[in-house]
Amino acid sequence: MPEFQGRVAIVTGGTRGIGRAIAEDLADGGFHLTVTARTEKDVQDVANVLEKKGKGGVMGVAADVRDPEACQEVVRRTAERFGGLDLLVNNAGVGKFASVDEMSLEDWHTQIDTNLNGVFYLSRAAAPVLKESSDAWIMNIGSLAGRNTFPGGAAYNASKFGLLGLSEAMMLDLRHDGIRVSLIMPGSVDTSFGDHGEGDKAGWALTSRDVSRAVLDLLRYPANAHASRIELRPSQPPKK
Repeated sequence: MPEFQGRVAIVTGGTRGIGRAIAEDLADGGFHLTVTARTEKDVQDVANVLEKKGKGGVMGVAADVRDPEACQEVVRRTAERFGGLDLLVNNAGVGKFASVDEMSLEDWHTQIDTNLNGVFYLSRAAAPVLKESSDAWIMNIGSLAGRNTFPGGAAYNASKFGLLGLSEAMMLDLRHDGIRVSLIMPGSVDTSFGDHGEGDKAGWALTSRDVSRAVLDLLRYPANAHASRIELRPSQPPKK
């Protein structure tokens, strides 16, 4: 029997990159799964692939995490389809990099609304259902940019610094309701996400599967243990 047979998860931003790797590994482990992204075709295509390859049911829901009502609907449909919820992975994110004096208001709000507000909206919607689980988790995919600033990263840094604070406060708020909240903070990951001058990452950077492995490792922790924050780095980045 698969390790996580019958458990239920939501993965936002689950059609590519880190989110896709997490969704694939959860499905392979036996999770029933809702995958979200903003584009209907993308979520349906991924759901169809994962349901054929995985060990549980998979549903694709097109949703923009910047919309609180859409977040409520994702949770409602998941609980209705699969009978509950055990894991929420807040992975959806966006990065648009420019100097403060050159960044548009639209790009600022897009990043804060997606990377920070979206996590709050979905976690708030999911909490009542997660409280019914015997082993509930919220895992937020952050970034080492939540501790380390870089030029051109004002909005991205602000959203990820905020996510660190939000995650640690959520952990304290929800721990006695049986919900463990963890923040996974990867450094450079070899995906197509963003570009702020790091160049070719192939061969030294983390992979999406490395980040997904952290999710699976957390799920295996005993109930009395809680790794609330994981900082994940390439073991041998280029020397400066």
